[in-house]
Amino acid sequence: MIKAPRGTADILPSEIYKWDYVEKVAKDTAKCFGFSEIKTPVFEQTDLFQRGVGDTTDVVQKEMYTFSDKGDRSITLRPEGTASAARAYLEHSLYALPAPVKLFYDIACYRYEKPQAGRMREFHQFGAEMYGNAEAAADAEIIAFAAAIFKNLGITGLSLNINSIGCKECRKNYNDALLKYLTDNSENLCETCHERLKKNPMRVLDCKSPICKGIASGAPSILDFICDDCKAHFEEVQRRLRNMDVEFSIDPSIVRGLDYYTRTVFEFVSTTIGAQGTVCGGGRYDNLIESIGGKPTPGIGFAMGLERILLVMESIGVPFPESPKPDIYIAALGQFEFAEKLLSELRAKGIWAERDISERSLKVQMKNADRCGAKFSVVIGDDEVKEAKAAIKNMQSGEAQKIDLNAEEIRSYIKKLEESNGND
Repeated sequence: MIKAPRGTADILPSEIYKWDYVEKVAKDTAKCFGFSEIKTPVFEQTDLFQRGVGDTTDVVQKEMYTFSDKGDRSITLRPEGTASAARAYLEHSLYALPAPVKLFYDIACYRYEKPQAGRMREFHQFGAEMYGNAEAAADAEIIAFAAAIFKNLGITGLSLNINSIGCKECRKNYNDALLKYLTDNSENLCETCHERLKKNPMRVLDCKSPICKGIASGAPSILDFICDDCKAHFEEVQRRLRNMDVEFSIDPSIVRGLDYYTRTVFEFVSTTIGAQGTVCGGGRYDNLIESIGGKPTPGIGFAMGLERILLVMESIGVPFPESPKPDIYIAALGQFEFAEKLLSELRAKGIWAERDISERSLKVQMKNADRCGAKFSVVIGDDEVKEAKAAIKNMQSGEAQKIDLNAEEIRSYIKKLEESNGND
């Protein structure tokens, strides 16, 4: 039997309604913050990620799904969403729109790594990007946006950790001090981090090896090296977050795993889902657009893993809305063609209507009505067709009422009861 590839998962009908709920809350929150949806291709030219994400990162060096297509072009399945959004912003001249340009996306991404809880080879992200504003207010707003999604989902117990990794200029001094420290302790660094020392010492701080993490814990703090402008920017971000009642902690160890970050970086972390506790990460990337061929353009954004969000919600018992159920089940006692026509008319009016297309006994049909969880049912026989009236039954309460047997009357009756019960 052919099975799904390792590191991928089918999302079945018994679970998909949870995904729909999380995505809807995230998208509704995005609209409140003035963000518009964008969809980008699932694969891009490999060069986009090498230049944008950074060729010293684990993502580019170890984790990308890269192949040559039939035109001998190097193509990569997207490992994250920011680089693709930036490419689209540049390619379609979105910079001509009034700034800031605010975009969000709901996508699948691909990274080759060891599958584990909350970390799959095919995984899903909800992300947001804001282009054209370099002020600390943009940093605070994008963080507040992410925090609002978690609040609207009912997720509690997350820690927001923020840091500043400065700009290119103030990082030069930091890299010199960091390189000296890491070189003095390089004997126990992993093979990959030895390579990072030559190209980008800050990547060592993001290594997953416990030994490298231990060495990194004693490294100099970036906050001791950031320039006055970056320091003032970071302090203003903190002031604005406090103004919006967004709680946070400063964590100098956060550098994030991708090369395009500058100044503000942040993570939302849960302690309820094990080692893979980061459910959202992001930051400012003022050099990204320039690195892929555009003019210098400030940008900031975040991405949150949907698999991890669902794990957190389940681990702390956040309630999900009930799985959607049919509005009505049409059972027929001989009058199958009449029932079929009525069903079609109801669906045309936006009513979720079901029936037994195998046209079995009434007993089987009513069992099906129970199994599918239909809110109402109607039995149609010769008498109902002759009188043009039928009893519509509330499947929960058992109450029934005779109404005119036509699609509009049934639709109105269902909607009226749902509104009176607050279920609309």
